[in-house]
Amino acid sequence: MHARSNGDTIARGGFLMFLDRREAGRALGRGLASYAGRSDVTVLGLPRGGVPVAFEVALALDAPLDVFVVRKLGVPGHEELAMGAIASGGIRILNPSLIESLAISEEEVERAVRREQAELRRREASYRGGRPALELRGRIAVLVDDGLATGSSMHAAVEAARKLGPARIVVAVPVAPPSTAREMRRIADDVVVVATPEPFDAVGAFYQEFDQTADEEVRHLLGLSARIPVGEEQPT
Repeated sequence: MHARSNGDTIARGGFLMFLDRREAGRALGRGLASYAGRSDVTVLGLPRGGVPVAFEVALALDAPLDVFVVRKLGVPGHEELAMGAIASGGIRILNPSLIESLAISEEEVERAVRREQAELRRREASYRGGRPALELRGRIAVLVDDGLATGSSMHAAVEAARKLGPARIVVAVPVAPPSTAREMRRIADDVVVVATPEPFDAVGAFYQEFDQTADEEVRHLLGLSARIPVGEEQPT
């Protein structure tokens, strides 16, 4: 039996439990209030689950919304182990020490890059509907996901976004374990996390509704955000 704590969350073992990603985004938007109304802020959702959260954050901050696609490069035969990542903007990040220690050939690395680049291009084309990526140079980039566990994808996103020249990178998530939040503070300029429960089982354990976000929803939210100028109220 869960007791409602406010309009957005319910209590779970003394910690916040979000009703769904949109509600979590509203709570996160309140935590990012110091960035609201600035003309130099861009909100970036990590697809797919981070986009509904980021949509609400962009509304709260009155900031433009874009998607930031990150694809991990899996070690051949052990794809769950990342030897690097690629990201929006033509960014490639490799872990040379891991690649060398596992004797992964340059050909194998390039094969993984080509495979993931194809998927990255497919997703960007599908999500943006032909719209160009938003410029990050000199801006405050707020990277949003629906939560962090190990934080590997967000780590890659921070490294990749840094190469695009933003003035400041903010990592913003509704929930993360304390250890991962500390790690994010080491690599980002600012970190905003609504809840840092411990013990931490999985991100989905802190949501009442945590269905997989569909590509169609990502396209809808990005398209909706793009059609309404910043500074005007957006429909839901």
